[in-house]
Amino acid sequence: MTSRNEELEEGALFPVEDGLFADCFSEEAVYRFGEQELKISQLFGASLGVAAPVWDAAVCLCRYVEEAPLDVSGRRVIELGSGTGIVGILAARLGADVTLTDLPHAIPQLKNNVTANTPPLGWPFVTPSVLPLSWGLDHDRFPSDWDLVLGADIVYLSETYSLLLDTLTHLCKNGATLYLSSKMRAEHGTPDFYDNILSQRFNCQLVCCDALQNINIYRATLRRGGE
Repeated sequence: MTSRNEELEEGALFPVEDGLFADCFSEEAVYRFGEQELKISQLFGASLGVAAPVWDAAVCLCRYVEEAPLDVSGRRVIELGSGTGIVGILAARLGADVTLTDLPHAIPQLKNNVTANTPPLGWPFVTPSVLPLSWGLDHDRFPSDWDLVLGADIVYLSETYSLLLDTLTHLCKNGATLYLSSKMRAEHGTPDFYDNILSQRFNCQLVCCDALQNINIYRATLRRGGE
């Protein structure tokens, strides 16, 4: 899985370029986090682009959630750029009230993976919601009373950073804590996002570093007056 992700990363740009993922095919992979086993389908094709695979930063965030530095049970959680939904689905199986979001073209894959990972006895809290959300455009349709805002490998294209910042500001303005897991791609300005863009409005702290994979997890809260 890692080698495929590394290959895909070479051309990973958003929006999807012509020819990227031109051959459509699906893969199902099993991921285990403690007692939780998730079966995640990944539909590789031009229509999904970077939303298709499970990225390493998402697996890293799942481990952080499962190992309990981040307790999600009973908390209202929204995930941005959910892609396959692996992070949000794990949070829901651990007892969170989860809303998974992505661009409209990724919603069918998200819904399929939520259905495929319904626990035998049902979801411990509520069935996860799956909704489209375009950063900077329609986030006002969403409330701001979340406990946690999550994102895995969503900081990779500088053209979207101001839109993402506006959306994060809206979602966190009533006190939500933000957790972002990112591959630190210097060529895409990912370090600059955390050092100079997110820090404009948020207090940001590095809470986990996987040096081998070049993945960091940050915790952030909106500063007073950050709106």
